Amino acid sequence: MGLQQQGPVIVITGTPGTGKSTHAQLLLNDSPIPLRHVNVSEYVKEHGFYESYDEKWQSYTVDEDKLLDELEPLAEAGSLILDWHSCEPFPERWIDLVVVLRCDHSKLWDRLEKRGYELPKIQENNEAEIMQVVLEEARQSFATEIIVELQSDSMEDIEANVSRMVDWIKAWQLDHPQEPE
Repeated sequence: MGLQQQGPVIVITGTPGTGKSTHAQLLLNDSPIPLRHVNVSEYVKEHGFYESYDEKWQSYTVDEDKLLDELEPLAEAGSLILDWHSCEPFPERWIDLVVVLRCDHSKLWDRLEKRGYELPKIQENNEAEIMQVVLEEARQSFATEIIVELQSDSMEDIEANVSRMVDWIKAWQLDHPQEPE
């Protein structure tokens, strides 16, 4: 990135139900530097960055141009967590770390049922997890050295993952010393 960032831009991505928002919230609490969390799905709804709503799949068709225009200044400033089921739309130049959360498909099924998802949506998301759709998307969109795949089956996994991300932020800070203002 051209500007001096105060902190990294981290994408936390994964199939719905893998724990993205939980990881992001815990990372906000544990991070050695202040971070801003954007739950992109909520952000899209709140700001009207969608073209339509699909009743059958209970999902929005996102206007990616509007979304990215709005997110760009936040990404340029750094110290940002982008939490979304997709990472492909984000320009590679914005992102310092892509965390792809994975979950055992039977646990994922249970999580999505508890959320009240309809059967076709549970099946679609479960198939996407089994087929590693989000992981493959990350691999096609970003350099392999900034992608990390983490298992998210239990609270122990989540806590270990957040600890690992905190360690990564500390290493990022050492690699990006802040210049005095």
